[in-house]
Amino acid sequence: MKFTALFASALAATVAFTVTPSLAQDYPTKEIQGIIQWGAGGSTDTVMRAVTPKAEEVLGQSIVLQNVTGGVGAIALNKVASGKADGYTLLMGAENPLLYKVMGLGTKDYSDFVPIDILARGTPILVARPDAPFDDYASMMAYIKEHPNEVKFGSTGPGGVPSVVTAMIENAEGKLPVTFIPYDGDGPALTALQGKAIDVMPAVLGAAIEGVKAGKMKPLAIIATEPVEQLPDVKPITDANEKFGKFLPWGPFFGIFAPKGTPENAVAKLQDAFKQAANEDKFKELMDNRGFILMNVAGNEAEDFMTKWQSNTTWLLQDAGLTKKSPEEFDIKKPE
Repeated sequence: MKFTALFASALAATVAFTVTPSLAQDYPTKEIQGIIQWGAGGSTDTVMRAVTPKAEEVLGQSIVLQNVTGGVGAIALNKVASGKADGYTLLMGAENPLLYKVMGLGTKDYSDFVPIDILARGTPILVARPDAPFDDYASMMAYIKEHPNEVKFGSTGPGGVPSVVTAMIENAEGKLPVTFIPYDGDGPALTALQGKAIDVMPAVLGAAIEGVKAGKMKPLAIIATEPVEQLPDVKPITDANEKFGKFLPWGPFFGIFAPKGTPENAVAKLQDAFKQAANEDKFKELMDNRGFILMNVAGNEAEDFMTKWQSNTTWLLQDAGLTKKSPEEFDIKKPE
């Protein structure tokens, strides 16, 4: 009896030893959850839903996408960060977490994650409702000064694209006397713009371009130093005020992240799958048509990009008086 028990115990240990590595190599063995940080129809949602089908094909498993909004993306980030680091829950996010600490929105950011792939970056654009009483950036500024607090700007919260673009405007022009209306992402805000609930929205070109082409919104300026080929007739904002040049180029980015501690083999398989997906002609064509700039980077290259982006943006917001804590508190170096 004792011999049988010892034999069974030894056999179980042997099986565990031989099966565990095999199971690890078999990842993924079940569906993966993709938590999208922003609402449906926005830039982040568009990018993630475009890249996922090919990644599913490479991985041989479904990736179930869910939009979790709120807290300028912090609710989604915290949900994934507090879950299991097993490769089965991914954060599909944008640039906002790199600003959380200085904006007082949370203690976690992308330093708590492994970058699976920084897929693309975008160019901001300033758009207005079609019947707005101004047709470009200069006439908008003139109207705002003549009608203080009358113009309604869409917002996605502290650290969102609208807040950064607004910081640039106020740095270049002085205090902006407008009324800000909050939304959970540029998708809902652009819908509100078309419904005339707001007058102006600083958004991402990729989310706004179809509405602009359809005449459902009016482009005022590209937040760049040069025109973009997708909308060549829209003037860059530096044409109206060269002071913007010191902040540009600037734009949001979109990436996929796994919590730190995720098994290396799972990270490697995910990185390979999304690299292939982002390299697919169909995805590249969509990014180009929407005005996104393809990146498709991971590892050290992704880390270096985010470090530079965080430095430039946090110090821009600090200088604009919009941060709650100095970047210095978090060892974020000031750009030279």
